[in-house]
Amino acid sequence: MRNNRAVFWGAALGCAPWLLLFLVLAVWLFGRALTDASPKVGVVRITGLISGSGAGLLSGGAGSETVVRQLRAAEQDPSVKAILLRINSPGGSAAASQEICQEVRRIATRGRKKIVVSMGDVAASGGYYAASAANYIVANGSTLTGSIGVIMELPDVAALMKRYGVALNVIKSGKFKDIGNFARQMTPEERKLLQTTVMDVYDQFVSAVAEGRHMPRSKVLALADGRVFTGRQALANGLVDRLGGWHDALILAARQGGIQGEPKVKDFSARGPLSSLLDDDSSLNRLPPAANLLLDKRLLPIVGALPNQ
Repeated sequence: MRNNRAVFWGAALGCAPWLLLFLVLAVWLFGRALTDASPKVGVVRITGLISGSGAGLLSGGAGSETVVRQLRAAEQDPSVKAILLRINSPGGSAAASQEICQEVRRIATRGRKKIVVSMGDVAASGGYYAASAANYIVANGSTLTGSIGVIMELPDVAALMKRYGVALNVIKSGKFKDIGNFARQMTPEERKLLQTTVMDVYDQFVSAVAEGRHMPRSKVLALADGRVFTGRQALANGLVDRLGGWHDALILAARQGGIQGEPKVKDFSARGPLSSLLDDDSSLNRLPPAANLLLDKRLLPIVGALPNQ
């Protein structure tokens, strides 16, 4: 009998640490669940060059696929009452910027949650394109924004190749298949064709700004000559809604979501040490320079970014 009691108490004492650990873990998980259910502002970030992919640890920049996925996750999270989109980007790919803009517009017009943009040092060209559809845009007074326009740059090294006796043999199916070939000068017909392409993208950009900012198209056109505005100038021209920093935008988003006091934040852009490597958007394949139609290279030094070469 005594042996049975000894075995019982020995087993009980041996299990006690594990039982205590289980109880502590249960309390922690319960507390975390309560915290996770509390009202928050969901934060998504666009930092660096905007591309269709390439948002990984090594490639850097903001991939539209990743940003759209994070925006949707924030919208679907029941604890998130409003979304804050932080932008610090000189732009990049036209299609990727447009894709983000369309997702921002979808959230803003659906009306389930307000989406507020906070502009950092730079939110220009494609960065402004992405921001333009938000419910509210907050910029610092010295933020550089605007740059509403499209640019395509194609090198011509024909003279250099001729000097060193280098030739490029081209076999193509049609006369425009090698348009932009760096080994020869561009023809007037090719220039006209590419100008048409640039102006079509420009037209879509202007239309998006006019719709997002509820502004007459004629007014947008007067501002859409590629010039850069400070945040204060942008406010005077109706391109942003108010001046303020990150915290001002956070408070605005919180109030729009019915959150009083200092809001809690859930950062949907936070990434684990391996997620950047395993994410589909971490490809090292970069866009060719010609694809970055909405990249303002004048502003690259401000965000410490390098053009996709």
